[in-house]
Amino acid sequence: MGNESRPSARTRQMRDKAQELEQAAQRATDPAERQRLTEKALHVREKSEQENGPGAGTMDPM
Repeated sequence: MGNESRPSARTRQMRDKAQELEQAAQRATDPAERQRLTEKALHVREKSEQENGPGAGTMDPM
């Protein structure tokens, strides 16, 4: 029972972290910092998809 909620909680954490990084990138004034944050957000999203399957990090209601 407890194990079932762990992937969901981890997916949510990773999605939230990626969103925070994207928002920080949007606020960044230094182009190099913006690029670094954007790449890090992309990496977090990719890792989330690898661990939980495609679409696990999104809420697209298809």
